[in-house]
Amino acid sequence: MTQTDWIAVDWGTSHLRAWLLDAGGTVLDHRSSAKGMGTLERDGFEPALLDLVGDALTDGAITPVMVCGMAGSRQGWAEAPYAAVPCAPPTADAARLVGTNDPRLRVRILPGVKQMHPADVMRGEETQIAGFLSLNPGFEGVICLPGTHCKWAHISAGEIVSFRTFMTGELFALLSKSSVLRHSIAASGWDDAAFAEACEDAMTRPAVFAGGLFGLRAEALVGDLDPVTARARLSGLLIGIEIGAAKPYWLGREVVLIGDDALVAPYRQALQAQGCPVTLTDADRMTLQGLRAAHQSLKDPAQ
Repeated sequence: MTQTDWIAVDWGTSHLRAWLLDAGGTVLDHRSSAKGMGTLERDGFEPALLDLVGDALTDGAITPVMVCGMAGSRQGWAEAPYAAVPCAPPTADAARLVGTNDPRLRVRILPGVKQMHPADVMRGEETQIAGFLSLNPGFEGVICLPGTHCKWAHISAGEIVSFRTFMTGELFALLSKSSVLRHSIAASGWDDAAFAEACEDAMTRPAVFAGGLFGLRAEALVGDLDPVTARARLSGLLIGIEIGAAKPYWLGREVVLIGDDALVAPYRQALQAQGCPVTLTDADRMTLQGLRAAHQSLKDPAQ
């Protein structure tokens, strides 16, 4: 195999992913493990990285490692302080250089981004935004990143102007798995019509939201509500509330959705129902592209 020139790393709460790249930025290998930030003490990060990519390091040589995500959090490997909006997504000059025991490693952790009013933070998503902007430098609009904590970011002149986070994914997981609704919600499956109706109800009549949630349980008990339909309606209620609250971001603007197909599909359906133009792009590709852009900004990767 061609020698690894540098390593791109996305270190989340529950996962660790690494791409081995040559000098031209071509991916030689892609690896992952379950050793996310949430499973590690501070002294466990370097061993976890070496377990995953140590065989790709060359004795007597220094391999640069560019990291984004939760490794830079207060509970991570080393805290990489937030950049404040309005700002361009942080590049290597703002990265935290981490001391390592293995002299073959030169690890840099990219900062997240913060907003003071209203208070908000992101860590990892800014690298996906950087990846998209490196491929679309003239973009003006909104980037939405669905997930456990969905982000809406207003982009202008290459900067993150403002952003807002919604805990929609986490709420769905809690309600479907840990609340009384767990008895009525299918583990998988989908119903487009049920989602669309619930989403519209939550957007146009947000006062129905809390009652609509318990209505899923009640209808399952007295009306034999299909668990798959209940799942889609729960998603519709939650995403409808979010889309309604995020209206100042998407109204009259182009929206780019960055994420896996299963995550972005409901958002695409909800936004298109409101006449909003939507573009889809892949999260992994944008993460890697953002890490590439950060690496390329280094004046001397070995320093």
